[in-house]
Amino acid sequence: MVKVTFSLDEDTVQQLRRTANRMGKAQSQVVRDAVADYASRTDRLPEQERLRLLGVLDRLQGLAPTRSGKSVDAELAAIRESRRAGGRKRAS
Repeated sequence: MVKVTFSLDEDTVQQLRRTANRMGKAQSQVVRDAVADYASRTDRLPEQERLRLLGVLDRLQGLAPTRSGKSVDAELAAIRESRRAGGRKRAS
């Protein structure tokens, strides 16, 4: 464990103490749990960005394809074959 020092306002300290007592945990464990919970939620996109990206996908989905399916399938087959053969060959 690493010992750190934080400054917290009195209301936050009271909430921390009440929560620790109610849950039967050490205050440091409550802080660790709270930080882990907060970090897991901040890894997600903000709602505004999520909606923007969904809008981009909707617009792209409405566009006509620029290549035929046959052309795409041929390129994917070539990529798979190249990977099976060990990828790109470098000049010696």
